Parts: sequence; structure tokens; C-alpha cells
Amino acid sequence: MGKWVTAVFAAAIGISVHGQAQTLGIGSGAPVTTIDPHFHNVGPNNALTMHIFDRLIERDGRARPHPSLATAWRPVSDTIWELELRQGVTWHDGRPFTADDVVFTFARVPNVPNSPGGFGGFLRAIERVEVVNPHLIRLHTRAPHPLMPLDLASVSIIARHAAEGAATEDFNSGRAAIGTGPYRFVSFRAGDRVEMTRNDAYFGGAEPWARVSYRMLLNDASRTAALLAGDVDVIEQIPTSDLARLRRDPRVTVTEIPSLRTVYMAPDYSREGAPPGVTDNAGQPLAANPFKDPRVRRALSLAINRDALVERVMEGAAQSTAQWLPPGAFGYNPQVRPDPFDPDGARRLLAEAGFPDGFRLTLSTPNDRWPNDARLAQGVAQMWTRIGVRTQVDALPWTGFVPRRARIEFGMQIGAWGSSTGEASNFLVNIVSTHDRQRLTGANNNARYSNPRFDAFTAEASATMDDERREAMWQEAVKMFAEERPVIQLVQYLNTWAVRRGLRHDPRMDERTIAMGVRPQ
Repeated sequence: MGKWVTAVFAAAIGISVHGQAQTLGIGSGAPVTTIDPHFHNVGPNNALTMHIFDRLIERDGRARPHPSLATAWRPVSDTIWELELRQGVTWHDGRPFTADDVVFTFARVPNVPNSPGGFGGFLRAIERVEVVNPHLIRLHTRAPHPLMPLDLASVSIIARHAAEGAATEDFNSGRAAIGTGPYRFVSFRAGDRVEMTRNDAYFGGAEPWARVSYRMLLNDASRTAALLAGDVDVIEQIPTSDLARLRRDPRVTVTEIPSLRTVYMAPDYSREGAPPGVTDNAGQPLAANPFKDPRVRRALSLAINRDALVERVMEGAAQSTAQWLPPGAFGYNPQVRPDPFDPDGARRLLAEAGFPDGFRLTLSTPNDRWPNDARLAQGVAQMWTRIGVRTQVDALPWTGFVPRRARIEFGMQIGAWGSSTGEASNFLVNIVSTHDRQRLTGANNNARYSNPRFDAFTAEASATMDDERREAMWQEAVKMFAEERPVIQLVQYLNTWAVRRGLRHDPRMDERTIAMGVRPQ
């Protein structure tokens, strides 16, 4: 009888009676668009590629760095970092990993064709790579760069022999998807799932799951239903409407952690004239871009009742914010608070800016990427409409949103950014810094905001080796940001997951859902 009970329980959590774990099913709340780890710096792609590829330095769920393909690193001068590479590591096809693969990777990262937002910013400080021997490299930087270990934790290392001359499509087919990671690529069906199998030769030890099925379940209700039906073992982005119910359900366990992801409204700065979808009340294009007037940006911010968004839209699974990192993160400024809800003050500012009767705009948003993305957009649209900025929401799937965003087709859009490094620089370099392919800054600056003052300050702080002084500078940058409002901050998410009973899950502040974070009890 005891053996029978053990077998039934083991089957219920996907484990055979021999103790060998079988398939882990993951229900993702957003689509994976490619297996190419350098094409698009977005959370779903990054979470998936963590299974197949490794980085020189890795980050744990609290954004703390630890060794991976590099076993040790140290600054040998203000402008030279030395890294010892792990020996005995093989690619999935059995060939050895060496320093040459790192050189190849670093050359490819800033030059991926048609990338809508890549990883070049993480390598912006490197002037050249010196190969001392096959397992020792030195990174020479243009200026002191204390953030090097954190930056390297965002760059997946790929194999020269597998990826030289390869296009993004070659990764999607599997031809170039040869990594050193804990799982091997099996198949990718766009919009459906990615299948992987365990790498038994992984240098970190074999994972407990023989296979991983990474399914894209974009509909909130379907994701919860799949978990409760046993079709998947873990889901991310628990719908806020289901959160309280799942916390009470004895069949599942809910895990959560404060998020590194912030949500904001991004106006278009790329045009001197009226941005797309922005008109006067008669539907005629405005003579000038209203978002370049700081009074208009402040008015739009004052019109937003962030506490209402947290309570009614996010149902408590977020907090209002004026910055991009949660309390306690490196660079968080406790003195900077969200703008108060002041619709009368917003109307006065609009009148001062020459819009006593407001204007019209279209707010673009994905409807399947971030928790309650379209609902947050609808909530803000209603608040802006009440002050005379009559706002229409255009919601579309993420796969349709991204290419239009890359072409700068949105006059106003909702955005979200997860500062996976856990330090304030990540957001400033990628979102606020001027979009410059040569300097490798602003890779995800889809608003095309540009401010030389911010650029110079970010560069200076990034080169400050003293941690205490650098954090003080980031806190000053947060204050500058709150005064300037290049984008209008809304809320900071709370990351949530639900896993079947019998499984243990390690939640991550960077919101990534990875099989390596799920273990049998």
C-alpha cells in the first residue's frame, strides 16, 4: 500500500517511481519570438535562451552575480578586467568552449541585422578583447567601468563554429542553436512552444528534468486553466483576478517577489511636428510636437491616479512609482515620490502650454505582453480624457506591436523595462540615453528621447569605480529623471508564479521563468 501511494504521488508531480524526473511544463505569459540570444533584449526571449546558452557571469534571482563560463574576474587596472574561463566545458555538439568563442560573440552582439533592440549597450565600454590564452581573457575599456560583471551577465556566449555566418533564422531552426547550457534545443514553433532536452554533460551538473516544454499561453484564463488541469506545472504572470483564488487552492503554491520591471508611458520625441495619432480636437495634425514641452509631460503625469491603477487594475500586485527600481535596489532614491493625482493642476499646465481645450492622441499598447498591459493603458486613457486630452487606445498583439515600435510609428505608447542588473544604470543606458548605434547606447529608446545632460551624467557615473559615490550619482540621476519626465512612470510590478504542489520554485526579481528554478520537493 505504501509503495502504491508513493507511485501515485510521484506521478502527480511528474516523477517516476525510480526518482527520475520527466517533463516539466512551463506556461509562459508572453511569446518567445526567437532562439537567437542576441536579436531582441526582451524578457521572454532572455528567459528561454538561458536554458540553451550560458553567460560568462550569471545572476541569481536577486540579481547577484556568480560564476558561470567565467570562474573568476577582477580589475587589474581601472581600464582592464581579467576573466578566467572555465575549462573542460563543451558545446552541445561536443566541441570545446574557448576564448575564441567569446571574441566571436562580442563581435556579433552589436551587429545583428534588423535587431529591434539588442544587447550592444552591455558591451559599450569594451575597446578590445585580449586573449592571453584559450582560458584567460582581458577586456580593455575606454574608461573605468565598474559595471562590467553585471553587464556581462546579460550577454549569452555562442559558438563560433556553429554561428559564424548564421542568421537569426538559423537559430530558430536549431542549426546555430548550439549552446553550453543545461538544456539542448529540440524544436521551436512560433507562437506555440519550445521543446528542450536535458544536457547531461552540463558543467553545473545535470538538471532533474529530462525534458522541458516551454509553452506560450498568452490568454490569462487559459494559463490558469492549464495549470489546474495539469497540462503545465508552473505558470508565470498570474492574472490578478486569479491571484487570491490560487493562493487558497491546495493544489498549487504561489510564489512572488518584488519586480525589477517598471511600467511607463513613452511619448514620441523623434519628430518636431505632430507625432502619429496626435491631433487637435478637430482631427487636424498639431503644428508642433506637444510632448517636447515639459509642462505637457507634467500635466499628463498629474492626471494619472496611480493608486487607483494599483488597486483597481493591478488588484494590489504592483506599487505606484516615479522611478524604475524597487526600494532597496542600488540607486533607488527614497526622496523621489510619484506625482500626486491633481487633475486641476494638470488642466492649468495644459492651458499654460497652449492647450486650454486639450488635444487628441492615440495610445498604443500590446495586449498580451505584460500583466494587465492593455488594462493599464485603458485606465490611463480615461484619466487623460478627463483633463481634455481625449485618448483612444490601440491594443495589438506583441508580435505586431514590436515591429511598429521599432519603426517609431507610435505617438504615445506604453512601455515596460526590467533592469535585470539590479542597478540604476541599466534603464538609463538602454531607455533614456540617446539612441546611438556607434556608442551602443539607447538600444531600447523607442521614444527617441535625447538629452546631452543625461548622456554625460550616465557616462560619468558608469565610469565611477567607488560604489558609494556611484550610488549617490544614480540617486541624483533618479531625481533629475523625475523632474524631467522623459517617460511617465506608472507602477512597479510584483512578480508572481503558481506551481503544482510537490514542486519548489525560486522566484526571480527579473521575472524570468526558468526550469533551473523549479525542483521536485
